[in-house]
Amino acid sequence: MSKPRILIIDDDPGIRDACFHVLTRCGYEVDMAARPGEALGLLSQYEFDTVLLDLRMPDINGLDLLKQIKEIEPFTEVIIITAYGTVESAVKAMKNGACDFLEKPFNPDELKLAVEKALTRRRLALENLYLKRTLQEKEGKIVIVGESPSIKKIIQLAKVVAQTDSNILITGESGTGKGLLARKIHELSPRAQGPFVAVDCGTLVPTLFESELFGHVKGAFTGATSHKVGKFELANGGTIFFDEIGNISIDIQAKLLKAVEDKEISPVGSHKVVKVDVRIIAATNKNLEEEVKKGTFRKDLFYRLNVVSFNLPPLRERIEDIPLLARYFLQKFGRKYHKDILDFEEEVLKRFSKHPWPGNVRELENTIERLVIFATNSHITLADLKLIGFKIQEDEVLAEDLPLEEVEKRYILRILKKYGGNKSKTAKVLGIDRKTLRQKLVRWGLS
Repeated sequence: MSKPRILIIDDDPGIRDACFHVLTRCGYEVDMAARPGEALGLLSQYEFDTVLLDLRMPDINGLDLLKQIKEIEPFTEVIIITAYGTVESAVKAMKNGACDFLEKPFNPDELKLAVEKALTRRRLALENLYLKRTLQEKEGKIVIVGESPSIKKIIQLAKVVAQTDSNILITGESGTGKGLLARKIHELSPRAQGPFVAVDCGTLVPTLFESELFGHVKGAFTGATSHKVGKFELANGGTIFFDEIGNISIDIQAKLLKAVEDKEISPVGSHKVVKVDVRIIAATNKNLEEEVKKGTFRKDLFYRLNVVSFNLPPLRERIEDIPLLARYFLQKFGRKYHKDILDFEEEVLKRFSKHPWPGNVRELENTIERLVIFATNSHITLADLKLIGFKIQEDEVLAEDLPLEEVEKRYILRILKKYGGNKSKTAKVLGIDRKTLRQKLVRWGLS
């Protein structure tokens, strides 16, 4: 984990040195400045979690310097150092953004307590900012539903990998649950108490991508009317998840590579270096190795991200999980819409197992939600499926009560369609000669 960084601004070398020794022994990274210009130079290069500021500084009023500090970095907490008789000024400073003040002379315990309070305040402020920005709601613990061998193996490996800090690449078709697996790994990791920040690489405007990732300073570009904290900094101490990483441009890939390698970022419009302590998980529905060969994805970034990889299978390859997932979503949406729906009719689950689910688990979830919304009975029925427009496959229609001639006709037409109208191939599959097939088609007026 990265150490909190603290800046001491005081023209008294005795105060600077004493604070430096106390705070470095506490494990903090500490910088010192004797004059305002030196302090502003450090503030423009690095991000500080907390600043200790003496109000009585040469060349500048301490309150003016406080104002400049908060303009440069609004989320840096400032502790005022004040001499006896200037407490009134310290109170005024707190009204202007300082978080606390220490009256000289102060002892090491008072200093340590003030810094701890300031760091806690900063952490809570950033967490609150993250919570306001995030669009996703947590509903208890993350649950990955499945009993198929492939899912069991993925969950088992996720528990092991979660305990490390290695970068992870999750691949799989859209809707297979890549984001869910990323959240589960975060939940199982030592970073679980830190933030989980998702970056949707498929929806962000390329021109604003850098600002979203790294933040920007006021005036960095047209429209930048205030300081903005980027996704990397919001994820500090936790996990940052890049969804559909294959969609970002080569230019952004180069900047992202530096952040991934060095765990350092610079906000747009600033030369300041900000250290970030994040675990990186990326996901894609593309074959990144093929993208590397085509030159649309950087090889070095691919290898940095692909330290550990997971491939989530499509739903059609884990048919045994479909009833489990369907019942899980039935309970979830039953609670959401306050409906007491007990189960599915068996025929409904059979239809689900035969459906190809091109949208995977996401499509199944959306289907169950629509069924719950319109359901009026204690069980989901075939009538409910038809009501929401669920597409029934041709071979499923044969389960209806039909005359034998109609069943034969539908089956033969399905096989004929499957083989592109090739009558010889169709006749062979059906176990009849081509002449018999032609006669049947003539009888149905389809030859």
